[in-house]
Amino acid sequence: MRIGIISDTHIPQQVDSLPQKLNEVFQGVDLILHAGDICEPSVLDELERIAPVLAALGDDDPVTVYDARMKRSHRITIDGHRLWLTHSLPTLSHNDWYKGVSPLDPFTGTTDIIVFGHTHIPRIDYHKNIFLVGPGSATLPSYVPKPGTVAILTVVNGKAEATIEQLK
Repeated sequence: MRIGIISDTHIPQQVDSLPQKLNEVFQGVDLILHAGDICEPSVLDELERIAPVLAALGDDDPVTVYDARMKRSHRITIDGHRLWLTHSLPTLSHNDWYKGVSPLDPFTGTTDIIVFGHTHIPRIDYHKNIFLVGPGSATLPSYVPKPGTVAILTVVNGKAEATIEQLK
């Protein structure tokens, strides 16, 4: 399965539209995951012209708008991988970090992949056995309005891989 991952579009608050290259980069994906800060649900309609969409609510999303595709988070299973779609990675207090506890420790053994947004900075990483995929922002990389990045997550034969794609 090939999954397009996008986050932090902030349309129309910060920018007017999705980058043109997005259609090319997401061509042939089976599913699109939006990791929050959508701001306007019509963005999901535009993405759904490419593939089915699930979205996490971000801290800038209006909670008064109902859209069945948008939830605080989604938990889905893809080819045996337990995936959690959220806007923000969990955080712990300074004392917890000092004690060597990670905010992701509670997810060890229950989640294989976490897709997240919020930072506007792309990240593909592992924490213990959890695969972390943050696409950055498609429209506001480092909070500058310009074409940014998305991610492509590929899950085939039980193996998950991801790449960051530039939208310039």
